[in-house]
Amino acid sequence: MREILGRRRRLLRGDGRPELISAALTFATEWQWPVLPGATTHRQGHSRCGCPDPECTVPGAHPFDPGLLAATTDERMVRWWWTNRPAAPIILATGGAAPCAVSLPALPAAHALTALDRMGMRLGPVVASPARWAILVKPYSMEQLGELLYAKDFVPGSLRFHGEGGYLALPPSETGQGPISWQRAPLPGSASPWVPDVEAVVDAVVEALTRTGVSAPEL
Repeated sequence: MREILGRRRRLLRGDGRPELISAALTFATEWQWPVLPGATTHRQGHSRCGCPDPECTVPGAHPFDPGLLAATTDERMVRWWWTNRPAAPIILATGGAAPCAVSLPALPAAHALTALDRMGMRLGPVVASPARWAILVKPYSMEQLGELLYAKDFVPGSLRFHGEGGYLALPPSETGQGPISWQRAPLPGSASPWVPDVEAVVDAVVEALTRTGVSAPEL
């Protein structure tokens, strides 16, 4: 029996991607970002989610079992999760002590980042999926975000805010929408990456989109 169980564990690990558990451990234990495994994609088609919702709009890129409240920085729990679910996407629980994010569709995001570079805007890590890019920012409260948006004459409806109680799939996850990667990778090292304030990012992104005349459709 022990030989059979041992062989099963080796098969589970062998069928997975070792870079996933390595990345999850870095996020959780070195950077103190709470993570949990995402819903996997459906066995009969990677564009379908493994959750019960047949019309899931973010297949594989959201928490399901366990739920978001289970996100943790505990090394033993992270190891256990990705040993048993070695291909599961890595989901960051945003807010609290972890970064939040501002995301927008990929094409306007690419133009915006180019404009921000020309403006000399300092950015931290940027997460990219085929459809959307997410700029990581310092944690913010809903009150802070509300005041920021209220003060604006115009905010593109395509901007999404991943704050307290939100989540974001992290690299090198594979979801139903495609691979998750770093558009701007964190600098090497064990310290948690630097991220800018949400006010600075929203101000700069809105200005960049306005300057370049890039339309950011509500996707």
